[in-house]
Amino acid sequence: MLGLILRRLGAAWITVVVVAVVVFIGVEVMPGDACTAMLGRDAARGDVLENCRDRMGLNRPPVERCVGWAGDLAQGDLGVSMKRDRPIAGIVAPRLRNTLILALAAALAGVPLAIGLGVMVALRRERPFDIIVSTVALVAMTMPEFVIAALLILIFAIWLGWSAGVVTAAYDAPALTLLFATPLPAVTLALVYIAHILRMVRSSVIDTAGADYILMARMKGVPERQIVRRHLLPNAILPTIPVIGLTLAWLLSGVVIVESAFNYPGIGRLAVNAVADRDLPLVQAITLIFGLIYVSMTLIADLLAMALNPRLRTRRL
Repeated sequence: MLGLILRRLGAAWITVVVVAVVVFIGVEVMPGDACTAMLGRDAARGDVLENCRDRMGLNRPPVERCVGWAGDLAQGDLGVSMKRDRPIAGIVAPRLRNTLILALAAALAGVPLAIGLGVMVALRRERPFDIIVSTVALVAMTMPEFVIAALLILIFAIWLGWSAGVVTAAYDAPALTLLFATPLPAVTLALVYIAHILRMVRSSVIDTAGADYILMARMKGVPERQIVRRHLLPNAILPTIPVIGLTLAWLLSGVVIVESAFNYPGIGRLAVNAVADRDLPLVQAITLIFGLIYVSMTLIADLLAMALNPRLRTRRL
């Protein structure tokens, strides 16, 4: 187990490094830079532009800037934002807290519901309840996050007036204020990943229901509720744990769109603003954080699945 953890940590580190380099190259090849974005089209010229680039170090070779950023990062220094002229750690920390609050609210509400619905539709396979829920889940899987966000705003904020359409709380507002500012961002995120987890749980339960030991239990006259509770569910849910972890990690990609749609003061919206400002150090720091969270979630889900299922642990070792 220790060897597996070390190998996964090594692979995770390589993944994060590759992501950071790709982001650096992607921002580097875009037209313009942080100075042209900050000064504007009319003022970004001549000595003003050159002085700005000298002050921000943009005239240095790209490789030198990339190596310098990596060296600072190794010392725990995320750098200074070019646009905001503040330490990046102080900018990112409160917004990362806000995003984690949003993701936690969506996960706590959505994961149990997704697993429960997946089991229910699997036990009622090809019945009206299964057909309706599976169809709705398929539609939710194919709809982009911004479409779901727009529909929820239209229905619950404009037509019914039950909730505010956008979040007006500041980025440093208390956690409870952000949590209750509007439930629509959490509902949007939950609807997207509930559909994925539901279909995976449904498929796993159906496959497990056809296993030999389940059929043998039925032949011996074991009550159906006991079969489902003691044999079917434990063996059907275990394979879905890594998928749930991957889905929750993938949730981060939807955070960028959802936070922008609802004006939520999280790290996803900050990432959009940083890209628009061509604030390379801030973009790199946010991307690195996204990569670390994604890799950590997948690693935790994989290790949890192996801890709960000895067969996986034996096969991998």
